[in-house]
Amino acid sequence: MAKAKVAILRTSPETVVGDYVRLFDLAGFRGCLDPGATTILKDNISWHLPMPGANTTPWQLEGSIRALRGGGYQDLVCVENVTVVTNAHRGERLNRYRGVLNDHHVPILYNFYDEDMRWEVYEPRSDMLVLRRIFPDGIRIPDYFHGKNVVHLPTVKTHIYTTTTGAMKNAFGGLLSTYRHYTHSWIHETLVDLLAIQKEIHAGIFACMDGTTAGNGPGPRTLVPVEKNVILASGDCVAIDAVAAKLMGFDPMTLPYLSIAHERGLGVADPREIEIVGDADAASESWGFGVGDNLASRAGDLLWFSPLKAIQKIFFRTSMVQAFVTGSDVYHDRYWWPVHGKAIFEEWKRGKWGRLFERYR
Repeated sequence: MAKAKVAILRTSPETVVGDYVRLFDLAGFRGCLDPGATTILKDNISWHLPMPGANTTPWQLEGSIRALRGGGYQDLVCVENVTVVTNAHRGERLNRYRGVLNDHHVPILYNFYDEDMRWEVYEPRSDMLVLRRIFPDGIRIPDYFHGKNVVHLPTVKTHIYTTTTGAMKNAFGGLLSTYRHYTHSWIHETLVDLLAIQKEIHAGIFACMDGTTAGNGPGPRTLVPVEKNVILASGDCVAIDAVAAKLMGFDPMTLPYLSIAHERGLGVADPREIEIVGDADAASESWGFGVGDNLASRAGDLLWFSPLKAIQKIFFRTSMVQAFVTGSDVYHDRYWWPVHGKAIFEEWKRGKWGRLFERYR
């Protein structure tokens, strides 16, 4: 397999938007995207509340738009998705996306509104590891995604079920419906299947990852934000996730979603086979992050990964799922955010990246 390329830059609030433009060039985005196709900006709202490190940053969104427009990609659209635990409209407002998108005349479409796109059965050409078994009535994806470029905009953070999360996981919300919680027991294989589908349906794929504030601990929501001042980009979703994992202190080849994708030739996860461009010394850091646990992950571990997964259909494919949706809302939005998260956010706002965030009002 040929070497993959990942660009990494150290950055600051004063230079970050321009640094994103330079980052895209270093990563060779023009060779990854079709200049004649519409380009989907797939932001990452892990939580509608503005938890530092959890969600696409407004400067990441602005820098990406400026880079793409400067490269001749004029037809841009932002696509949002809904989950059982996040609200896209609240997320784009509280995380300061709307002003950026309005200023740059980028429309927003929603994969949960029929007037924007419809879910149709797709028959993958690639061998699927798990999706055909999980969805025996057909794998449904949004009809709008066919023939479009996609630019993923995740952040550098840990995840309670996949250890790390990034460009590959960012397709999870866009390409699978609200029933994607059916896949959690096989989440690593699901992400590999989705990458194979993306390579079939998209005109081009690119990813940039914001590590200005990285997320440590039981992510993707209940994080410990850590200022790291780096940004990454690549046309290889596996490689950028591998470099981010290595930065956080994990061996990417021990993470199943990366090692399986590498073995199937969908990208490069072995750091020895990845070319680092830009501030290459930054990629040698190891931050010593860990995942840890929270109440949500302990409940999920029982129902998705313990012997109880044999009866999970009773919980997740019947009206009983609403109890888990309510439980997540109570824990995350009504307990953890007011008790812990809001204070963390207010403290972060007093720092340099928080002050930049406030300028995006």
